[in-house]
Amino acid sequence: MFALYDFRSANFRPYQFLTHMFMHGGWGHLFSNMFSLFIFGPMLEYRWGPQRFLLFYLITGFGASVLFTAVRSYEFHQLEQDTVQYIADPTPINFRNYLEEHLTGRYNEQAVEQFRQNASDPSMVKATVQSVRNLYNDLINIPMLGASGAVFGILMAFGMLFPNTELMLLFFPFPIKAKYFVMLYGAYELYAGIQRNPGDNVAHYAHLGGMLFAYILIKVWEKDKNHFY
Repeated sequence: MFALYDFRSANFRPYQFLTHMFMHGGWGHLFSNMFSLFIFGPMLEYRWGPQRFLLFYLITGFGASVLFTAVRSYEFHQLEQDTVQYIADPTPINFRNYLEEHLTGRYNEQAVEQFRQNASDPSMVKATVQSVRNLYNDLINIPMLGASGAVFGILMAFGMLFPNTELMLLFFPFPIKAKYFVMLYGAYELYAGIQRNPGDNVAHYAHLGGMLFAYILIKVWEKDKNHFY
């Protein structure tokens, strides 16, 4: 109800661009986002004050959903075209190509082979067409939720305003400056978003959207470049 759906979905509502950032997929998801906010947020709130900090949080969370929606709309446009093309020409090779494109490594090879062996069976053709339609409906009804976009905006702001602050992280055996941590994390998110590994349910482009909008806001708000920590 409050998670963000694609505009093609019957579940889409405009208010979800705001409400999705207050929804989470479980206690672990909620804890990781709020812990990051607790670590990196206070210094920014102290610098800006609570009102500007809240505004920054909401804008970067909204920006995260905008970039994510734009990327997903492009991907779903391709999915929609592929679905129409398959329904117009439902052959075994087209069925395999469709599944490989949109379910890389996560589909039943036996079903594809069975269709190949019974390609002239009208009931088999009808079943594959229905499965493609079902897959299309399932994919456009997967929502995005979580505060990660806004949290990545906070992380970007921290790296820009306190670039030389040294962080001691669990997965680094030595201190790392905030600016390098942010650059490495941003590079990883871009790589992961492009790779689209099977089973990856992380909204990497939402993270990048939060960082992008944070960068723009910092450039607009922060004119004094003489203070580094």
